[in-house]
Amino acid sequence: MNAIAQPAEGTTSGDGHSYRMPLPRLRLTPDVSHGPLDGAWWPRCDALELELPALVGSLDPGVGTVTRVTVGTAAWPDAPQEVMAPGHVIEVVLTDSATEAHAITVDCGTVGRWELLVIPPDEPAGVATRLLTAAADPGNPLSAPRLLALAESGLDGQDAWESEGGA
Repeated sequence: MNAIAQPAEGTTSGDGHSYRMPLPRLRLTPDVSHGPLDGAWWPRCDALELELPALVGSLDPGVGTVTRVTVGTAAWPDAPQEVMAPGHVIEVVLTDSATEAHAITVDCGTVGRWELLVIPPDEPAGVATRLLTAAADPGNPLSAPRLLALAESGLDGQDAWESEGGA
């Protein structure tokens, strides 16, 4: 998938009491990634139990069922140990690793794995769009913490990105 999933409107059933999460704001590298990231995800809130099922549902089913995700405790301090997704349970592993501070690792058993930049939900749309694009670039040499640090410093990151090997 190499497109930002556009937000979908919530829907209600005939009784008016159900809600479907909007499609995730996600961009993945086309084909194979050659960098530290395979794309980026911009959740709408910091409730992993609400956001994760939509993210998992948008991934290509050909790569298998998502069995586990690894997230940083700094970004997801209240993350549950398990999240229900349609038809299965996803194990949530919390880590204090600096490389996972602004990332999520999505494991599909032995079939596939994605390392995604997690853009903070309150990030301005313009900055988030640039981060989605940069993280999904197959030639991106920057890690999730480095990309976010460039965005937070107020730089657009283009000069630094190019000086560190970006196209």
